[in-house]
Amino acid sequence: MPKIVLITGATSGIGKACAHLFAQYNYHIIITGRRNSLLQSLKEELKNLYHTEVYTLNFDVQNKEEVNLNLESLPPEWRAIDVLINNAGLSLGLTPIQEGITNDWDTMLDTNVKGLLYVTKVVANWMIANRKGHIINVGSVAGKEVYANGNVYCATKHAVDALNKAMRIDFLPHAIKVTAIHPGAVETEFSVVRFGGDEQKAKKVYEGYESLRPEDIAETIWFAVNTPPHVNINEMVVMPLAQASATYWHKNL
Repeated sequence: MPKIVLITGATSGIGKACAHLFAQYNYHIIITGRRNSLLQSLKEELKNLYHTEVYTLNFDVQNKEEVNLNLESLPPEWRAIDVLINNAGLSLGLTPIQEGITNDWDTMLDTNVKGLLYVTKVVANWMIANRKGHIINVGSVAGKEVYANGNVYCATKHAVDALNKAMRIDFLPHAIKVTAIHPGAVETEFSVVRFGGDEQKAKKVYEGYESLRPEDIAETIWFAVNTPPHVNINEMVVMPLAQASATYWHKNL
């Protein structure tokens, strides 16, 4: 029986790159996301390229009822999940707290923290019953440092860092691996979303250096998943060569 991976936020960026990589190695793939048309396109792409089985779940991780309803709709054979990649997340705005938009704060907290918890609770119980599993939490360098105007986004990723450590302890008796991957700058839709769809502003974030690509993080996740059974990588911080921290860069501008 092929192994099964469930990837949240799979319609673009790191999630999509993970779907391609795991499918390439014959995993059966469960992909989730808010944009159903992109989910269906990715499903067909994966099936055509890799001839693997793909199951789609169209929901927003912010919505606890949607999360539970969709996950519980999985047939029993699809619940034997070997790897959960908690990838869904976003940043909205880049302003000091006194100018922050509270709706944006709610969306970041509901997606990056509560959404991760909703999905993990359901899947972790299946893993516990099966006595196997590996949970990958996609964090950020923003979960290791705080930078100007990043306030609430940084807080959500610090929460992911803390939850990753807590999961590692809580799941210790159940032989479930837990790993956080904390990327620096990865060129995805991240900055476009952060700047409200302003593609020119987003493009400037990645000018003057070679950023990470989604495939780089997918490869890092693949490495963590394929360590020997007695080995657990608790966390990795992965940066572009030109980035030393959240705020130190070497750019050729």
